[in-house]
Amino acid sequence: MKPPPFSYHDPSSVGEVISLLGSLENPKLLAGGQSLMPMLNMRYVMPDHVIDLNKVDGLSYINDEGGAISIGGMTRQRDLEYSDVIKAKCPLMHDALLQVGHRQTRNRGTIGGSLSHLDPAAELPAVCAAHDAVIVVQGPNGERDIPFADFPVAYMTPATEMDELLIGVKIQAWAEGHGYAFVEFARRHGDFAITSAAALLEVGSDGGITRASLTVGGVGAAPVRMNEIEQALIGQFGDEEKLRELCEACREIDALGDVYASSEYRQHLATVLSRRALVKAYDRATGKA
Repeated sequence: MKPPPFSYHDPSSVGEVISLLGSLENPKLLAGGQSLMPMLNMRYVMPDHVIDLNKVDGLSYINDEGGAISIGGMTRQRDLEYSDVIKAKCPLMHDALLQVGHRQTRNRGTIGGSLSHLDPAAELPAVCAAHDAVIVVQGPNGERDIPFADFPVAYMTPATEMDELLIGVKIQAWAEGHGYAFVEFARRHGDFAITSAAALLEVGSDGGITRASLTVGGVGAAPVRMNEIEQALIGQFGDEEKLRELCEACREIDALGDVYASSEYRQHLATVLSRRALVKAYDRATGKA
């Protein structure tokens, strides 16, 4: 299978990219190409212009800014996987990356490409939702920050304008020693998740949970933060039966149904995986894991 005909553009600066986006009809951006190339070949997308970002300067970096991490939009998933900064400050992302595709996929795939593609079953959008990440985009009027909660506007549709480029991601680090876990169920290792769960926990000296984040991926058009469960977790002590009871709220999610799984099955997976993620995160926070 071959892609439809298109004009190819190879800019070397963010300014050139923004200029092309503002002047061309029906353009598509090429980052890692792990999603775009199959979609081109299967004629799911038929752009008139493809703008290659791989020679654009200054979009690949991982910066430790003390209490936060700043990541360039063209940073490869493989670089994130092996980054000591990510392992130390955002171990949830490292956990999730081990379930993204295969080595060859992560060698090419970028964080910006994954977030812009915004597949509801993808791992990195779920991680960014769990961490309340901020997406940095740049357009003709300069840069602007988009809280991740506002970033998905519809199925596989981010809140970027047609002449804007995702240039970076900001993630606030949780306290040192926090618990984390990313678990998913997929048809085979490396596939997109049918359902996933991302958990973050901070635990006090008495073992009680003081802060919680729980995100379910793959069930809706965007990752779902389980705010009701997060609030109920405060003051809990990691009792598995109590966690099981709290996670029953996942059965109320308005879940998608498709050829791979019914909405009821996704609700069931969300319930089970959320509990498993919370148990694992609590054990890590308390030194049991």
